Amino acid sequence: MNNLNDLSSRSGKRCLILGGRGFIGSHLVDALLARGFQVRCFDRPHVQPISSSHLSDPNFELYEGDFVSEADVAGALDGCDICFHLVSTTLPKSSNADPVFDVDSNVIGTVRLLDQAVRLGVKKVVFASSGGTVYGIPARVPIEETHPTDPLSSYGITKLSIEKYLHLYNVLHGLDYTVLRLANPFGERQRVHASQGAVAVFLGKVLRNETVEIWGDGSVVRDYIHIADVIEALMAAAECNPGERVFNIGSGRGHSLNELLDAIENATGQKADRRYLPGRPFDVPTSVLSIERAKQALNWSPKVSFEDGLRRFSDWLRTTGNDGGP
Repeated sequence: MNNLNDLSSRSGKRCLILGGRGFIGSHLVDALLARGFQVRCFDRPHVQPISSSHLSDPNFELYEGDFVSEADVAGALDGCDICFHLVSTTLPKSSNADPVFDVDSNVIGTVRLLDQAVRLGVKKVVFASSGGTVYGIPARVPIEETHPTDPLSSYGITKLSIEKYLHLYNVLHGLDYTVLRLANPFGERQRVHASQGAVAVFLGKVLRNETVEIWGDGSVVRDYIHIADVIEALMAAAECNPGERVFNIGSGRGHSLNELLDAIENATGQKADRRYLPGRPFDVPTSVLSIERAKQALNWSPKVSFEDGLRRFSDWLRTTGNDGGP
């Protein structure tokens, strides 16, 4: 394992974060700057404001552009050593409505990115894949990285396709990469009005005393992981070169939607008004990831419990005055 722990080696490394204004990306910007990296954030114009502390940091650069523009991506990649690919133009529940757009924007966009990464001498790509969608309906739980991959959504298929292209570019061009198949991240800065992320959506609705709509009977089980643990996994993926390249990143525990709402009630002291709707065909009944490979090869394991993570998120929403309102 090649470790880049000393600050002097980090200070010369420039990291590009595709999607650096997003929920995961903004936390990653903070972590990389705090550990001495030079950080370049790439995102669409006016997605959300950048922290003034970032803009005043001499190690921070902001690039605005479109992920599907080869010229924009090439400009952002130029001079970077590591690229964190956190961008997706679709969501699991919407991707099946327009698979052509999903492939055009995500798969072809990423292949163009990899072409430019090779041309510009980027050393490594760290890709945020989807542990909740690439496997499909699990034959066994917890799901190991060697489990068959039969996604039920175009979103999962495109994530898997990108993983395969990363492997191809490694074989053809020697481009180093690590894939993190993330479970369901949640925590501070996550948008409570978004259409993805059960923890954030449910928590926002409970805090606003709104009805929580649940697809199915609430028995769907998911693996939820706090954002702090996701960031530590991304940092570990950037800072070491393990033999394996694909890692599940989750809590290793599953919670049903009903259990999630029970936990939110405990964290907030407020009752959830629940409304049950017919189930959706693309919702996998149970998804809990095995994280043994990441523990062994990345020396990573989750530190924030589900309950503590919910309390942190709830407290942050209240402290910032963002109780789930606009």
